[in-house]
Amino acid sequence: MLQFQCMADLNGFLKESFERFPAETTVEPERCPEGMAGDLTVNCFRFARFCGAAPDRVARQVADYLEGHRDVESVDVVKAFVNVALKPAALYRDSVADPAALLDAGRLAPAERRRILIEYSAPNTNKPQHLGHVRNNTLGMSLAALLKRVGHEVIEINLVNDRGIHICKSMIAYQRFGHGETPESTGIKGDHLVGDFYVEYNRALSVEIAALKAAHPEWAERDAESLFLETELGRATQKMLQDWEAGDPEVRALWRRMNDWVFAGFDATYRRMGIHFDHTYLESQTYQLGKDVIAAGLEQGVFVRRADGAVMAPLGKLGDKVVLRSDGTSVYMTQDIGTTLLKYRDYQPQAMIWVVGDEQNLHFQMLFAIMRKLGYEWADDLFHLSYGMVNLPSGKMKSREGTVVDADDLFDEMVNLAIAGCRERADESVSETELAARGEIIGMGALKFMLLKFNAKTTMTFDPAASIRFEGDTGPYVQYACARIRSIARKAAERGIDFAPDRVRWELLAHPAEKALALAAAFYPAALHLAAGRRDCSSLVEYLLDLAKAFNRFYRECPVLAAEEPELVSARLALCESVRTVLTDGLATLTIGVPEAM
Repeated sequence: MLQFQCMADLNGFLKESFERFPAETTVEPERCPEGMAGDLTVNCFRFARFCGAAPDRVARQVADYLEGHRDVESVDVVKAFVNVALKPAALYRDSVADPAALLDAGRLAPAERRRILIEYSAPNTNKPQHLGHVRNNTLGMSLAALLKRVGHEVIEINLVNDRGIHICKSMIAYQRFGHGETPESTGIKGDHLVGDFYVEYNRALSVEIAALKAAHPEWAERDAESLFLETELGRATQKMLQDWEAGDPEVRALWRRMNDWVFAGFDATYRRMGIHFDHTYLESQTYQLGKDVIAAGLEQGVFVRRADGAVMAPLGKLGDKVVLRSDGTSVYMTQDIGTTLLKYRDYQPQAMIWVVGDEQNLHFQMLFAIMRKLGYEWADDLFHLSYGMVNLPSGKMKSREGTVVDADDLFDEMVNLAIAGCRERADESVSETELAARGEIIGMGALKFMLLKFNAKTTMTFDPAASIRFEGDTGPYVQYACARIRSIARKAAERGIDFAPDRVRWELLAHPAEKALALAAAFYPAALHLAAGRRDCSSLVEYLLDLAKAFNRFYRECPVLAAEEPELVSARLALCESVRTVLTDGLATLTIGVPEAM
């Protein structure tokens, strides 16, 4: 991690002065709070125990050392906090003067890097992906990119649910209502076409259930699930599932055909989001996994057989979990145990992450507990990235009622809003093709940024219009800071102004807004490490917003091309370019691009 020289020297001083100070411990400074004199703060509460003295006494020793350091302008002690003001030359030397080093400091030491497998998306092949999937995809792809950015080796996995009763519902509906339609004949994207039949199925089922209840008043309070096999449509669907499991050629042919349509649609959705999976597992190939593990665990006493013949895992406070039904058939947990082992055998990861909604919290707690009971040492490195529901201002979405917002439709809406915003700002020389290209980058970036802005556990409401604003805590606000710096650099190049960092007189940048901007940029490596360590991209989003705000304050208070002296112009240009480098890298880490202009 990037360090200011005075802080590196302070670490050496502490380790030499105090025998109990651990060699591996590093004192990391924080940003000095607003309104206090200083650039950095050393919190002595955090390490005073290693020094064998009260925190305020340690703070005084730290202050005495730093007061004599060549890079320090002034020191102020507040209780156990030491506020340090750096000399401008030292501040810029150790931060933005070398943007390549600043970026490189965001990478972990080789010994800290790991091989991590992350599974996300996991759609069903009976419908297109919707806003909920978009949140899942965004969380998964951005966390994968963040972990790669700091140096981990990351394997991105998808597990598609391509079999089961819900898949058969779309197939039955196509048989009855499809009239031989195809994506080619209708011009409808394959996953959307199959999803339309899933909605049509549920409408037809609702009509049949209503008729049943009218004919049987005693069933009035029964729900649709309990009446499913009382309907002709439900029985036909169940029969189709049985035929699929028996390998019926006609059923399998229809299943493959419709799944192919959906996979083609999914691929287009993933391409637009910038997603690439290293491996896609299919439930049709994995749903029978795990039974052998259950049998072995039963012999070892990990599992117990109930009186009715079912096999269960006693998990203490978590409760008991059935892992095999009394008739010997699998449950979801059986398959998840088998699939977890399959992924481990295929890739030998040091950690595994599942990006799955919070309704599955207990399921994953149980899965991880079972893997530990089975004796797998690596089970301590299994992690569920749980996330809350995402709603629209109009309310919740329901797939079977056709009230969801399809991912592709949402993408189009975001891009169109972005194009409209760009058109308002662009002059007449900007072509529609260029506006469309800008709109794609801005619209998709705004969507991802807003979905990542909140901690994953938060249930959030997504407002497309609010997320696309060029002002406020949005992706376009950060993108616009990058575009503005690009514009300044182009104008500087037109005037022949040189601002190569190695020839810049950094000590000229003494304005508080300049120093605050450089300090904000200097903490980029720390922001990357914090976000990756927490597996939480929202903290990186917060950092980028703060850096963009620091740049805009600087831009308002410190004229760049209109600065009083040519050397000051060059220094401010170099500062801007270093900040743009950090912002662009940070957005790329969140899988968000930056247009040349907005």
